[in-house]
Amino acid sequence: MTDTAEPGSLARRQRELASLYATVKSLTALGGLDEVLQSIVHHAHDLIGTDFTYLSLVGPDGRLSARASDGTISAEFLAAAIPATVGLGGKVLASRSPHWVRDYASSTLIQHDPDFDRLVGTEDLVALLGVPLVIRGEAVGALFAAYRSERSFQADEIALLNAFADHAAVALDNARLYEASRTALQELQSAYRKIERAQAIHEALTGVVLAGGTPDDVAQLLADQLGGSVALLDRAGEIELAGAVEEARRSGRCTVAAGLSVAAIQAGDSYLGALVWRRDGVPDDTDLRTLERATHILGLLILKERAVAEAGERVSGELLTELLVGSPGISPAQRTRARARGIDADRLELVVVADSPAVAPTDLARHLHDIARDHAGLAGEHLGRATMLLPGADDEETVSEVHSRLRRTLGAPVLVVGERAAGHDWSRAFSLAGRCGAVLRALGHTDTGATTRRYALYAMVFDAERAGELDRFLAGSLGALLEYDEQRGTELVDTLGAYYDNRANVAATARALHVHVNTLLKRLDRAGSVLGFDWRQGNDLELQLGLRLHALRATVT
Repeated sequence: MTDTAEPGSLARRQRELASLYATVKSLTALGGLDEVLQSIVHHAHDLIGTDFTYLSLVGPDGRLSARASDGTISAEFLAAAIPATVGLGGKVLASRSPHWVRDYASSTLIQHDPDFDRLVGTEDLVALLGVPLVIRGEAVGALFAAYRSERSFQADEIALLNAFADHAAVALDNARLYEASRTALQELQSAYRKIERAQAIHEALTGVVLAGGTPDDVAQLLADQLGGSVALLDRAGEIELAGAVEEARRSGRCTVAAGLSVAAIQAGDSYLGALVWRRDGVPDDTDLRTLERATHILGLLILKERAVAEAGERVSGELLTELLVGSPGISPAQRTRARARGIDADRLELVVVADSPAVAPTDLARHLHDIARDHAGLAGEHLGRATMLLPGADDEETVSEVHSRLRRTLGAPVLVVGERAAGHDWSRAFSLAGRCGAVLRALGHTDTGATTRRYALYAMVFDAERAGELDRFLAGSLGALLEYDEQRGTELVDTLGAYYDNRANVAATARALHVHVNTLLKRLDRAGSVLGFDWRQGNDLELQLGLRLHALRATVT
């Protein structure tokens, strides 16, 4: 009897070794992890001869679910996922050692899960053996052998299933390492492609600079290479992007928000503008670094353009000052210097003076330079005023255009006055335009463009050469009152001026002068006695005009 048992045991042992050998071979196959695990389960099921065999792994959610199976088993059972802390699997994972039950449903040695117990009843699962899959001391899953009848599991069965589980653990570990290596290689290849792309963009940007490109050319190249749209913001920027620009300035890095990326363009402590990249999706870090490096190139280009512009503005301003100071007339040297800048000095017949309470004259002159270049003129700051000399054409139309462009650029009120220079007497035209501007401000005009001809009524005020005429007019209309005020320290002229400003309303005039009504009436009567006629009953147009011109002259001078 022993003789017959030994050959049967030897044959079974040979089958086990052959099956394990086939399993080991499957580990070296080129198939994926699922294919290898299925091979292991198939060999284990075939050798042990259970009703069904399955292998489960713990997922990222901490639940145990089947990855491979063999034998008659329902799809619902295989699709089930139970917590890795309950059932026979939970016990196997916690102890990292094999466990089995004769009758799963009636066993009190395991923590039952109601949902899984329902599947056990439906599947008619009775006896169950589980062995752990252990990788470097961590139980990551289990291999199960199941019967649909009650029975015990022998030590050799447990050892055999355990051997298959060890092979499955090796396969799983190798597959994970292979996947990690492949992922790392893909990431390395992707990073290398990104570096190559960034290098190509950098070389292209350098080529734009060497070819004499502008900041707008750089922005267009970035848009072509990165996709989306790229825009340059000047120092004023856009109100809705103020927060993003400030964050980019503070951090020195790109700020990503609301579907756009913002990088500040800086040179030392000087803020030169910002680069805004709009593109759908989440931007790549490498592309953001490319955008940041592009701001360095843009900073150099902007500084270069600014230096060239400032040099040109300085030359333009110097020539403008020479013409104004030395006028009337043009020297041959001045004419040659103007011609070198593409300007015909003999055609510079319109003097334009601009003023804005919101912008300093130096900054306002910089904006005039842009307009002067378009009109082949000169611009600069002269005697504290932003000034420009332009070729003569339609004076009214030209001044209106200058006002519109400045108003649009500044976004603030600006007063522009033009005067035609007769016989190249730019100095006189400058004086007239400046004094006319003062008159306009005194009249309450702070945002308009006009020539002095539109205000010919007040020509005596802003034309210094007609001061004698103004003196004679004021002497005839206000002389007696002016003399009376000077000798007695009274304020009859100011009182009459306020009276007319308030439309001859006594109460309103008294409030404006902060005096009692009776005091005001006495002053008005005294004015009549000084003038020698009842000015309130007669034709007082000359008196009103004299009062207005007197007030404007005080403002202008």
